[in-house]
Amino acid sequence: MAQQTAPPDTSAEDTHKPDSAVVRDALGVGVAVGLSGFAFGVTSAGSGLSLLQSCALSLLVFTGASQFALVGALAAGGNPFTAAAGAFFLGVRNAFYGLRLSQLLALPRAVRPLAAQWVIDETTAVTLAQPTRRARRLGFTVTGLTLYLLWNLTTLLGALGAKAIGDTDAWGLDAAGPAVFLALLAPMLRTATERAVAGLAVLLGLLPVLPAGVPVLVAALAAPLALVAEGWRRGRGADDAGGSDEPDETDGADGPSGSARSEEGR
Repeated sequence: MAQQTAPPDTSAEDTHKPDSAVVRDALGVGVAVGLSGFAFGVTSAGSGLSLLQSCALSLLVFTGASQFALVGALAAGGNPFTAAAGAFFLGVRNAFYGLRLSQLLALPRAVRPLAAQWVIDETTAVTLAQPTRRARRLGFTVTGLTLYLLWNLTTLLGALGAKAIGDTDAWGLDAAGPAVFLALLAPMLRTATERAVAGLAVLLGLLPVLPAGVPVLVAALAAPLALVAEGWRRGRGADDAGGSDEPDETDGADGPSGSARSEEGR
């Protein structure tokens, strides 16, 4: 039986990016986002979580948007189960990232469970920007390692320093995580449908009548609603285009135009 091998790297052979450039890009993303772990540590401690609980979230969950959603809902007085559900559904996107990255990286089976912990927005963005498999593996590894170490270290420092800061709400540090996430997401919204989904999700997430934690779940409805509207719009466009192909009865031989042409021919 032939031995199964990873799919070949289909990148263009003449495309080359120096390892130093890949490492520079990966470190830039890892350091910039990793430092925002301090804001999470402060926010987590301010929401009532202990030092151990805050650090455990960063060590085990390690997806900033979900972590901020969880502690934000708890700080607002939300039900723990609702807060956890919102964080879970927000983190499901990483599973779809993993499907794509597994093909691009083609890592050995032994390291895949460890690499799965690093499949997040930032590592995915850096990996997809690289031209070759070698560059993708390097970018993924450097970004994941840098971000994981810094995020956990700054979470610890933030949780320890929360008491010294005082009222964490007055500093507005809970907005740091969502701001970083939006900064990464904004350049990826290239089509009208994608922008519509993002805008609708923001509106649904800001509904004031819902209890804490529920708006995150409701915001997930933005995608199917926008897709239904897009399908309806395209259907209307197809109907209008099909209707324009029908012959105009006024242009027939017996119509006014035909009569005019007949008179000219006489």
